[in-house]
Amino acid sequence: MLNVGKIEEGFVLDHIKAGQSLSIYHHLRLDKLDCTVAIIKNARSGKMDKKDILKVECDIDMLNLDILGFIDHNITVNVIKDGMIVEKKDLVLPKQIRGVIKCKNPRCITSIEQELPHVFLLADEKKEIYRCKYCDEKFDKISFYKY
Repeated sequence: MLNVGKIEEGFVLDHIKAGQSLSIYHHLRLDKLDCTVAIIKNARSGKMDKKDILKVECDIDMLNLDILGFIDHNITVNVIKDGMIVEKKDLVLPKQIRGVIKCKNPRCITSIEQELPHVFLLADEKKEIYRCKYCDEKFDKISFYKY
């Protein structure tokens, strides 16, 4: 059995769908931070059969909960201080997501005005559908994991 040591201060992202941890790692820009990161892929789980886990030893304020909620609002976020879980944060689908996904509509103003931020609004919470703020283009969340 693999044993990854505990962290003193940071956060643990648990219950990540198996195979999605690297996508989360890149979208949270953890590669740009100077902190320790442990990626555990395909761990056994009674709840999910298989899951991924990310352990990150850095300030919790470095974590963008909106991006994480957009990727998968079912992920468990455990905040660690002095080696103990002190808080569990609940994730929700953000009403607006900015600068994470790009509009693929060639007629969208964001294609012409390069400095405009790509902003998507939650259109259907049950189906997890987002639409471009400027052109109403639907975002296909399945393509998100191909970035």
